[in-house]
Amino acid sequence: MEAKQFDAIVVGAGFAGLYMLHKLRERGLNVRVIEAADGVGGTWYWSRYPGARCDSDSIYYNFTFSEDLYKKWRWKERYAAQPEILEYLNFVADELELRPDIQFETYVKKATFNEDTKLWEIETDTDELFVAKYFISGVGCLSTTNIPPFEGVESFKGEKYHTGRWPHEKVDFTGKRVVVIGNGSSGVQAMPLIAKEAKELTLLMRTPHYVAEARNHPLTKEQQDEAISKYDEIRDSFFTTPGGIRMFTTGKSATEFTPQEQKETLEYVWKTGGLALGSVYPDVSVNKDTNAVVSQFVRDKIDEIVKNESTAKALHPNYYITTKRLIIGTNYYEMFNQDNVNLVSLKDNPIVRIVENGVELQNGTIECDVIVFATGYDSMTGSILRMDIRGREGQPLKEKWEDGKGVKTYLGLSVQNFPNFFMITGPQSPSVLTNMPSSIEQHVDWIDRCIEYLEENNIQTIEAQEESEKEWAKQCDDIANQTLFPYTNSWYTGANLDGTKRSGFVIFVGGLDNYRKICDQVADDNYNGFTLTRAEVLN
Repeated sequence: MEAKQFDAIVVGAGFAGLYMLHKLRERGLNVRVIEAADGVGGTWYWSRYPGARCDSDSIYYNFTFSEDLYKKWRWKERYAAQPEILEYLNFVADELELRPDIQFETYVKKATFNEDTKLWEIETDTDELFVAKYFISGVGCLSTTNIPPFEGVESFKGEKYHTGRWPHEKVDFTGKRVVVIGNGSSGVQAMPLIAKEAKELTLLMRTPHYVAEARNHPLTKEQQDEAISKYDEIRDSFFTTPGGIRMFTTGKSATEFTPQEQKETLEYVWKTGGLALGSVYPDVSVNKDTNAVVSQFVRDKIDEIVKNESTAKALHPNYYITTKRLIIGTNYYEMFNQDNVNLVSLKDNPIVRIVENGVELQNGTIECDVIVFATGYDSMTGSILRMDIRGREGQPLKEKWEDGKGVKTYLGLSVQNFPNFFMITGPQSPSVLTNMPSSIEQHVDWIDRCIEYLEENNIQTIEAQEESEKEWAKQCDDIANQTLFPYTNSWYTGANLDGTKRSGFVIFVGGLDNYRKICDQVADDNYNGFTLTRAEVLN
């Protein structure tokens, strides 16, 4: 087949792919974005389940690289819903005239680095071959759905859905018996709305989670105007805060306050809503005493809200708060007071198999008309590894990251033996512990600066050095080991996937602000830790 030549191929047309396309096109490069969906949006194209919302305040959940772009858009709610976020990303694509350089309804099947030409060869499911100097993944951390390998899934004769691949049309639950498997963020957001329609809703829960109230509300014109006027402050937060977003904090450990002061502060945070339970005390993720205060506060709230004592106790999380994703929802705990809502703990009564008319548990079968899999994603590496990416000597990336070796990257951006391959918010970067647009802007800006350096200095290839990968993995682990994160199995470590061995910590937990400084210093030092090969040496 005849190859189509580009300077760069970018995979994914969500926040990451759109901004990467814009930056490289501004640099004068010939870029093609390859996107599986028939429209832009990335995760927000697919995740159309009831109640789907961002968990960052919407005024931060956008690009800040362009003041003009920022001020042309107004968010309608404190936490934007999926349709509005998708509308925003379409607005960006139109404003920046990005669509002509995006190829929709196309999957990357395989990407191979050709050592003779020093170019990437990308094969698609449309039987096309693309050749490019740079191969950039913008597929995201949470885009490959995970359905545990339950026996008999195909035998179920009712309707079944995954929250991460929801139909475009409304699903009608009226009068139906619904089983929801999983209670992560998507399940927590969807269930209260499903329960309003369903005849009966049964949650099959493996692990109870900490859920804070969103306190979502429409934004008034005055609030919208205020957000627009704070452009400089919001952009500054992308650069100078650990999470890329300003959050309420006392600035002190919980241990510095009396029990009454702790209660008053946490009540304020609870009533205000949002993710501030994770920031109210800056040491909540490192100090067991502080963590115990915040964790117990939420458990006490559950006891206040949920009327049935045994149900309330079953909903008590028993891990350190923030070491799994802190979830925000609306009327989640209140939902369990409805007569049509049931809770089953899978630790007490595990799933045996899916059957024609429902879900067979160890202690009986729950009959249902609909199964909703809110079972999350093959997070952090799943979407990257779904593409068959092969570096020098045909080495598969999947093989490099397996065999007990664990994920190895440099800065979460580059991989040794995979020249000119960049990952936007890849594993071992701050990624999902931040406001994602903040991390995406930082990564794209760094990659763009790197490519500028390569082009101006006639450099053919750049790749991480093996020693740099080892040092970076150790640094990620060392920082994580100073926190409470390693005490908990979570999708941060891939432990949500059945049969998956827990590897090193695949997120940089030292904060986006510190991470940015590290990345900028590497660039200032002419990409110390990378191997750069000049083009003339190869000719």
